[in-house]
Amino acid sequence: METLIFFLRQMLNFSIPLLIVAIGSMYSSRSGVVNIGLDGIMIMGAFTSFMFIRFTEGIMPPQLQIIIAIIISIATGLIFSLLHAFASINLNADQIISGQALNMFAPAFSVFAARIILGDSIISFRNFFIIEEIPFLSKIPFIGDILFRDVYLTTYLGFIVLIVANFVLYRTRFGLRLRACGEHPQAPDSVGINVRKFRYFGVMISGALGGLGGLVFVLPNSTNFNGQVSGYGFLALAVMIFGQWSPMKIFFASMFFGSLKTMSAIYSGLPFFNTLGIPSEFYKLMPYLITMIVLAFGPKGLTGPRAEGKPFQKGMS
Repeated sequence: METLIFFLRQMLNFSIPLLIVAIGSMYSSRSGVVNIGLDGIMIMGAFTSFMFIRFTEGIMPPQLQIIIAIIISIATGLIFSLLHAFASINLNADQIISGQALNMFAPAFSVFAARIILGDSIISFRNFFIIEEIPFLSKIPFIGDILFRDVYLTTYLGFIVLIVANFVLYRTRFGLRLRACGEHPQAPDSVGINVRKFRYFGVMISGALGGLGGLVFVLPNSTNFNGQVSGYGFLALAVMIFGQWSPMKIFFASMFFGSLKTMSAIYSGLPFFNTLGIPSEFYKLMPYLITMIVLAFGPKGLTGPRAEGKPFQKGMS
């Protein structure tokens, strides 16, 4: 039982950032803009938030510190994503190239800036942010040990993002208009809806959640940030596609891929896998290999919004 609880805790650490970033990507895609710059956005969000954490260690309570870091990561991701939004929506640039430009810029900038500010390319920090237990809730059998004991505040953000996304996308006027802009933008345009504005909203939300995802990914898994997020932005895109651009399906997809990532990270601590005699390289490769297999031979009809990736010209059909 202890092994299972340990595995599920670690799975949440890998699955929650996937969930947050994949849902962010869904907003952008639903509006009609492909955002493959999520890796770069995650890096920028992690860079600014951990730089803040580094310089404020011991100055304020850890949980207040992490709340401010969350706000900083969201703001950073949102602002950085505006570069992609402007290029894709205003300039009608190729959305793949624009997103990839963010991915190329972010790691180089974070390493360069860290060296200038700290004299080192790695931002190290002391991790005092774990919550040992939440009173009463931690006493719930099994669930309490997983969700309410030895957890991070950021863990709960994933569930909040999921609930909000499911409501906004299918229960609000904003969600209806956002989806319309990604399916057939001429229709909302014909009734006076500003398609470009809604596409900006989609990209900005994806940027905000992408920046948050960078913080959420690094915090429970390391005590330093080296300008990389292990390709999690690209893996989140695969999660979004496998989840068919639907919040609840994205949730289950993120849990699946998170479990694979967990297995590749902690297999050496699980007796069963040690007895199999499988090379360690296989476990490290497994999440990405299975990702390609699932996307290639998985459920049919994995097609996104019909206007996704297509520039919008007002008044043109």
